[in-house]
This record gives sequence, structure tokens and C-alpha cells, in this order.
Amino acid sequence: MAAQKDVTIGKIIGTHSNRGLVKILPLTDFPDRFLTMETMVLEREGKFKELLVEKAKWHQKYILVKFVGIGDMTEAEGLKGYIVKIGRDELTELPDNSYYIFDIIGLRVYDENGAILGQVEDILQTGSNDVYVVGSAENPPLLIPALKQVIKDIDLANGKMTVALMKEFMEY
Repeated sequence: MAAQKDVTIGKIIGTHSNRGLVKILPLTDFPDRFLTMETMVLEREGKFKELLVEKAKWHQKYILVKFVGIGDMTEAEGLKGYIVKIGRDELTELPDNSYYIFDIIGLRVYDENGAILGQVEDILQTGSNDVYVVGSAENPPLLIPALKQVIKDIDLANGKMTVALMKEFMEY
């Protein structure tokens, strides 16, 4: 493997039929990428495999994949639990001011005066807008809506987010 593959996009959760197909649960907002991949890098417990894709197709909410050299259900069963990874250079480009969740989690969060509020620990996907869960040792978790009027700047290069807090956020 030439480039490091560190972004998880799916997980092999089982087999399908006795012809060696595996069932992949997509863990990406762009699951159609599976249909055009020529190879897949799989990882489980720090061990990597790179397999050639013979064919891939949708089946309900899963992707069925037939790998070259995996000829029956027993061989396919050995792949259960592997996660499918890609490199950052293979990510789908997002529109301006959109970010991958794994880039936001871990950012240090500051108010507009430069005071540190904590670190993004989780992202709640509510449907209307995401909510960043910001944790610190000193205070209970702070819930910050991912809205333009609240999130003033995201600086991935420096691991920093600046927010404009409304009075309601600070009332515990």
C-alpha cells in the first residue's frame, strides 16, 4: 500500500450466498464509491489486506462485494469484522464550509475573546443541524449548534474552532 489508509468507510458484517460474497455496511455519506473501487484495503486489529474487487453491487442497504481469490463462503467468512479504509487523498471533496466529522472531533473550541471552552468530543446529528458536544474538565458538556451565526471560524490546520456564544449556552 503506497499511501496511508486511515479513513473508515465501511465494515464487513457477514457473507452473502455460497459464492464468496461479503456484505459491507457503508459508513460513509458517499456509499456509491464502493461500486467503482478496483481494490479495497481492509484492516482488523492492526493487520491490513489489500484485495482486488471482482464486482460490487447494492443489496438493500448493504454493498455486496466479490473479491478476486475469495471463492466460497468459508473464505469470505474469514473477512468478517474487517473495516474498509481509504486514504485522505481518496475522500470526496466537500462543498465550501463543510467538514468531515473526523476533522471536527478533537478541535479545541474558543470563544470570540480567545477563552478556551474545551474540545469537540462528539457530534450529534439532529437532522436540522449538527450539534457539537464540547467537553472540558472544569464544566459540564457544552452543546453548540453548528450554525453560521454561532460557528465563526474553523481552522483545521491549527486544530481550532472559534464560536460566538449566546447567553443561553452558558446557563447550566
